[in-house]
Amino acid sequence: MATVIHQEAPPVATGLSRLVLVGAPNVGKSALFGRLTGIYAVVSNYPGTSVEVTRGRIAAGERQIEVIDTPGMYGLLSVTEEERVARRVAVGGERQTIIHVVDAGHLERSLPLTLQLLSLGQPLVVACNLLDEARAAGRRPDLAQLSGRLGVPVIGTVATTGEGVADLMAAGLEAAPPTDGWTLPEPFQRLVARRAADGTRSQLAAELALSGDEESETVVRAWSAARWDEMRAERDARWGGAEGFAVAVATARRRMALALLDGVLPPGALDRVAPGEGRLLDRLVLSPWTGFLVVGFVLYFGFYKFVGGFGAGTAVDWIDRVLFGRYLTPAADAAVRAVIPWAVVRDLVTGPYGLISLGVRYAAAIVLPIVTAFFLVFALLEDSGYLPRLALLLDRALKRVGLSGRAVIPLVLGFGCNTMATLVTRTLETKRERVIATLLLALAIPCSAQLGVVLGILSVWPGAVAVWALVLVLVFLAVGRLAALFLPGEPPSFYLELPRLRLPRPGNVVRKTWSRVRWYFAEILPLFLLASVLLWVGDLTGALSRATALLVPLVRLIGLPAGAAPAFLYGFFRRDFGAAGLYELARRGLLTPASLTTAAITITLFVPCIAQFLVMRKERGLKVALSVLVAATTIAFTVGGLVGWLLRTLGGWT
Repeated sequence: MATVIHQEAPPVATGLSRLVLVGAPNVGKSALFGRLTGIYAVVSNYPGTSVEVTRGRIAAGERQIEVIDTPGMYGLLSVTEEERVARRVAVGGERQTIIHVVDAGHLERSLPLTLQLLSLGQPLVVACNLLDEARAAGRRPDLAQLSGRLGVPVIGTVATTGEGVADLMAAGLEAAPPTDGWTLPEPFQRLVARRAADGTRSQLAAELALSGDEESETVVRAWSAARWDEMRAERDARWGGAEGFAVAVATARRRMALALLDGVLPPGALDRVAPGEGRLLDRLVLSPWTGFLVVGFVLYFGFYKFVGGFGAGTAVDWIDRVLFGRYLTPAADAAVRAVIPWAVVRDLVTGPYGLISLGVRYAAAIVLPIVTAFFLVFALLEDSGYLPRLALLLDRALKRVGLSGRAVIPLVLGFGCNTMATLVTRTLETKRERVIATLLLALAIPCSAQLGVVLGILSVWPGAVAVWALVLVLVFLAVGRLAALFLPGEPPSFYLELPRLRLPRPGNVVRKTWSRVRWYFAEILPLFLLASVLLWVGDLTGALSRATALLVPLVRLIGLPAGAAPAFLYGFFRRDFGAAGLYELARRGLLTPASLTTAAITITLFVPCIAQFLVMRKERGLKVALSVLVAATTIAFTVGGLVGWLLRTLGGWT
């Protein structure tokens, strides 16, 4: 699952202009995109949300305008895959206007990228978004004066209310290339200007190459290998290498940005603490002493009580037993019997593996309420600004498993959908991190539907929930640590800009939840129906019983009844499909606390679903995907069997 609703527009036609939204994470690009195009993209209050570009098309008179929302980036010196994607769109396009979306209350953070974008020579408009927050904080900039200094239009906007969006659109359609390329100060400019005949764009390429960007280095070396070697030798002698040069250039550009803001911001604005910043709540969630208590509070009340208790308990019980059990399923069965005379065909619709009795019921009655509850909690957390603070809090712990705090983003998203989270691992800096995160997502992170079902069936035994959670944490740490020790590569670095803590906007939370639930249900319903058909065919031909028979010895080996084997088979189609099968066994009283805990641990650690496997193959390659598949199966049955044996030995769990 992607965290944006991906609206893919047709290829750019002749005469079609483009508006490209670029900027750092959490400045409101997706919200502006929605205002400009009317296409809703999920707006998240944490970095790393957008991995794919989002495209839309609007009409301006007789002109057709393509609007592109790019992933967040802090500068043109790209570190992650999402930043490389954003740079390619910004640098490589023709007949386009770049709209640099910045936080009006923190211009000093964004203007260095503005100065880089000016070097591209493309039409540029600066959108000072979040203007309402800047006003409330006493940091409202003089936009007219800033526009005069930069030489490009600067428009104040509030994307959530639509303020200034019409003016931004008009400025974007009329923007012209800037006349000032904003070159670097000495001694940097003299070094990068060795290709001055090619203009500021080539100077920018030289700057990025000298800063360690491999793509830019390939371009500059192609111009003249001898000239490049000469430039690199001078860089190394003066700044000690690419990293030292990059830091020195960033420092120089920040000084330029601060000089530009002199007189643009109210006196003392840069030293003023904005409402909500540096307050008690911020200190509470970031302190190791209290931050983990907040994490426990969120996990218990948000996920265990609301998702597991209400979503997987109350909501599932009413929809499944009352809505489907009393009304929909009997009505469908009666209608099918009246219309279809063939028992085999009737079974396809309302039989044990029927499209309605299994496919639709599992998707709508068991999975949908759980997913809705999870996405609602998740939307509240991300809209509040809590998730990046969680990343900062857990950075040191994640370093032990070869990850950085930035990995919190895909790992937490994995509790929504592992397929989506595997895609978001692109935001991680190194291939090593991406492989480790992919392995842990496939092994020890249950998706929302599976999580809700498991919590629902274990909630009657709080001790079982504790054992299940403890085992997952231990497996996560052990497997991650081993992967970090044996996979080659350097430990990851970590940087993250913290957004303000905000009260979640109810309208945004509802739209975000609805958008995700609609996408998720549209994705899972066809898969559940396909699984029903495959299971029906397998039952009809005997293939299902033979496949199940192969699993029975393995299932019995870990102390489970033979009836649990189909649940593991279903889990290969969808993780939540398999968990829902265990839910059925638990409701019929066929699982003791020990066997239920064993089953929950094993199926959580079991092989990823088909969709996640295909995404792993696409993102990491077939070799890595197959390795993860084998490792997950082996670890799942080994750990599950061992825990089951310990529980039965200890007694009190039978």
